[in-house]
Amino acid sequence: MLRIVPPVCPLCGTPQASGVLCYHCISHLMAIDGIRSAFQFNGITRKAIHQMKYGNLRAIAGCLAEQLFDFLASHDIPAGVLVPVPLHPKRLRERGYNQSQLIAEKLAKKMGLPVISNCLLRNRPTPPQARTQNAKERWANVIGAFICQDNRLSGQKVLLIDDVTTSGATLEACASVLKDAGVASVWGLTLARDIQASS
Repeated sequence: MLRIVPPVCPLCGTPQASGVLCYHCISHLMAIDGIRSAFQFNGITRKAIHQMKYGNLRAIAGCLAEQLFDFLASHDIPAGVLVPVPLHPKRLRERGYNQSQLIAEKLAKKMGLPVISNCLLRNRPTPPQARTQNAKERWANVIGAFICQDNRLSGQKVLLIDDVTTSGATLEACASVLKDAGVASVWGLTLARDIQASS
């Protein structure tokens, strides 16, 4: 598993030599306070995530959460509650589980924090981000895809949990509606970042 190590963009967490804000974060007003990923999305990391996501290997969620817990030990990320990135109900029925929720629940137990998974909802079915061709398509794909159904998270420091990030579009779309619902801060934490497909 190839770890992502500094220097990275302080906002989106993309590895880059300068360690200052990347071009995208400079040119876009972002709702999310930061994104961090533990590993590059390749090799054994990619295989493990694909097995959990598409091969019904739910048992691996604890091991993956352990990796994230170790990552958090050396990264100061504010968190008061964990919120998994939701699946649309149709996709949840097809898969039978939300892999991000499985990871969030295991990680929350280790952190001693609650998980709230029924406040942030995916209200519009979208094609999987992995099927989009570029960052522009990924950002367009998730516009209006999420809602907060109530204000339970108002004032909270939310740690958004997902398996993989590429452009950060999904995490940003979630953060935008969470901030509109009065959330104090939103950080995204993913197991992996797909650096090769981020442009």
